[in-house]
Parts: sequence; C-alpha cells; structure tokens
Amino acid sequence: MDRLKQTYRSSLMLLTDLYQLTMAYGYWKHGRHKDRAAFHLYFRKNPFGGGFTVACGLAEALEVLSDFRFDESDLAYLATLKGNDGQPLFNREFVAFLKTLQLSLDLEAIPEGTVVFPNEPLIRVTGPILQCQLVETILLNIINFQTLIATKSARICLAARGDPVFEFGLRRAQGIDGALAASRAAYVGGCAATSNVLAGKLFGIPVGGTHAHSWVMSFDDEMQAFEAYARAMPNNCIFLVDTYDTLEGVRRAAEVGKQLRKSGHRMVGIRLDSGDLAYLSIEARKILDAAGLTEAIIVASNDLDETIIESLKLQGAAISLWGVGTNLVTGAGQSALGGVYKLTAEQGKDGAWMRKVKASDVTSKSSIPGLLQVRRFSSAGGIVADAIFDEMLGIGPTPTIVDPADPLRRKAIPADMECENLLVPVMRNGKVLAEGPSLPAIRARAKGQIGALYPGITRFTNPHMYPVGLEEGLAAVRTEMLVKVKEHRA
Repeated sequence: MDRLKQTYRSSLMLLTDLYQLTMAYGYWKHGRHKDRAAFHLYFRKNPFGGGFTVACGLAEALEVLSDFRFDESDLAYLATLKGNDGQPLFNREFVAFLKTLQLSLDLEAIPEGTVVFPNEPLIRVTGPILQCQLVETILLNIINFQTLIATKSARICLAARGDPVFEFGLRRAQGIDGALAASRAAYVGGCAATSNVLAGKLFGIPVGGTHAHSWVMSFDDEMQAFEAYARAMPNNCIFLVDTYDTLEGVRRAAEVGKQLRKSGHRMVGIRLDSGDLAYLSIEARKILDAAGLTEAIIVASNDLDETIIESLKLQGAAISLWGVGTNLVTGAGQSALGGVYKLTAEQGKDGAWMRKVKASDVTSKSSIPGLLQVRRFSSAGGIVADAIFDEMLGIGPTPTIVDPADPLRRKAIPADMECENLLVPVMRNGKVLAEGPSLPAIRARAKGQIGALYPGITRFTNPHMYPVGLEEGLAAVRTEMLVKVKEHRA
C-alpha cells in the first residue's frame, strides 16, 4: 500500500535537510558525485531505559526511495535559493543534473519487527556518495520515529500481559503524518486496533472505539443517553460510564445491557476514563457480574502507559482492554530514538574499500568502520547474542564479541549456536527487490522476537543487557584506527 503517495501527492525529495543538498552540490562540483561509499543507520541507546528495541518503518522508507525523483516544482524552488552573496545557491547545471538523477543505491536492512540493540546497523546504504547523502534525512525521519513508537507499543503490550491494547492517540499525535505513522508502528509493536480510521483504511489495521462524554451530556440524563446509543448501535455498545458518578453509570449501563440481551444483542462492555481505575474496575466487575453480564469487558483509558498498566495489574484491576493514547503515539518518556547515519567506508578507483571512522572524546559516539553485518546467535531457549562484523574481515563460527564502549567486556560464542545474518538485501541499483511482508506478518514477527528474549531483558526497571559486541577482529581494527586519528589530531 503506497500510503505516502496517497497522503502526499507531490514529490517528497525536498523532505531533507539543506546540508544534504549543499554536500551533494559540493561532491558534484568536485567530480566526486559518483564515488562509491557505504553508510550505516543505527542508534546508540535503547529507548525508554529499556533492554530492547523493535525495528520499524522500513517499508515506508523503501516506498519513498522507490519514487526517488525531483519534480519540476522541486527544481524550481531550489533555483530560487540564494547564498550569502545574494547569488543562486545552486547553479543551473546542478539543478539540471538533479532533474535527470536516478537512484542506483544498494540497501541491506534488518527486517521490520526484529528486536535490535544499540550500535547494530538497521540499514546499510552503498552506492554513489551523492545519492547516499540525499537519502539520509528521510531514512532517519521514518526509521527513528516508527522504531521509537513500535518499541513503546511493545512495552505497553508487555505490561498488559496478553490483554488487548487499542491505540487511541490520534487527537494528541504530532500532526497528520505523525498520527498515521504512529498507528502503523503501534500495530507492529503489538496493539490490536486503532481509533484512527484513516490508518485503518490505509494499512488494514482493525479500528475500534466507543463514544465520548459529549454524547452523554447531550441528553437529559445518563440512562437516556445509554438507551439511545443502544438503539442506534446495538452491535457496538461500550458505554463510557464516568461522566457523572462512575459506579452509578456502571449500574445504568448494566440495566441497558440486560435490555440489549432481551432484544437479542450483547453489550460489549463499559469504559472507565478517570478516577481510581483499580478500585473502580473491581467494583464495576462486581456490578456487571451481579447483573449476569459476565462476558462484558471493562475498558480503561486516561493517560495510561506501561508503568501505570503494570501498577494496575499488580493491584488486581479488573480491566480487560486498555486504550492508550498520548503516551503511546508521542513516545512519552523519550522524545526521539536518536538514530544516526554514518559514513563507514569508501571505494577507491581500484575497487578496494577503505574503512572510515569518526572519532569522539566520548567512546560511545565513535563510529564503527567497514561494511557491517549483524550475526544473531540462538539456541533452543531463544536468541543469546549478536555479533557486529565487517564483511571484509569475515567472522568465524565461534567468535568473541567485544563491547564497543568497553574493550574489557568480552563474550565467547559457543560452537553449538545456530546463527543468521540480520541485514538482508532489500534494494539493488535503486530498485526494491520484492514486496515486503504484510503488516500482520511484521507484527507477528515482533511478537515472536520479543518472546525469544530472556525475560530479564524485557523488564522495565534495570533490564538485563543483551550481549551485543564487535567481532574481535573488527574491534581491533577500530581501536587501531581511533588511535591513529587521535595521534594525528594531537
């Protein structure tokens, strides 16, 4: 489903930072625009202080790249930009070059729904350096946000312990595309449905919802409001019961529920949107059961997140469906994933690749050089460790992995482990190789991947650290390169 093309009819090529275009201009002016390079997209910390992250957004990123072209309005706008001297920022020849530019990049990526960890490349981009630079911003924009929200959704669903979670965040999301992207990512992370009807249409996500306080307030009394709603929608009755007095509202809803049953319909349940949700849900359950409405569910909303849901579960709340809005679609607790996109190698005229490294006084911000791949090791009990390696160096069957931030932290991988390389080809010479998996399949992958983690990794407080490291040979090469950079700088 070409969601972005449906939502935004015009070209998205200018959804980029200006410095991508100025660097592209510089490469072109110096005749370096065809030089081949390799870039990797990765992040440095798991979001929300957690122990894992869920990769998301690849399909939409590939959708943008599959329609890579500057249209006439893009080129006309670029021609109007001025430098500090008042002259055109880009000359006519460069604008004409952009008009004919066709994507010829190769991409490897970790499939959506995979659990991933800091420093692991989610995407590897190789090809002409000018093109690599032009796709950086859009890749980061899509992958950063959707990965953040998919991870938040997964955490909330873990807290719900198997209860369905509905994403209710449209009205509080950051704009139209923020809402649509969040609905998609929340579904990948485990949400069962969304209130966002456009997301339902575009992505095939189940939609769900109840009614608002305004419905109840528009009638003379609460009972009248519930009865009118039941007559209008007897097959969709979840009554919002806290407009006036919550437990009285539950009793009135129960009365309407019994009336529905007599007419051959079933009240789905009630929704609590304020107050002490643990206490009110327990009392509401008693009222519903006493009325013979044992199948009626109790939905809770009201600024929920994973920590509140976990707390309510510990208190024995009788809630069976969770509606989570603001804190889910905004990634509350972490404003952004913080993914980065770094040059890691350039290809010389002889075809040989030369590693590149960015040094930093902060060890964790120094980049990893080479043509990188991630190998995941597993056993019958689940996944056990990931090795980041350089394809130019290769990797043995029993590697030792080294923590990128602490060379003294090492782990030897036993010989009896099964393994797979996570980065797989998704684009060759600018063409998407195949249609990706369906959204339900991506969601199922995420669920299976999270289930394969050691339970300590998924806890919210002081999670266990999943073992990820650089293959020993790559770690040595990186250290040597960083030492040389610092010696040269000194």
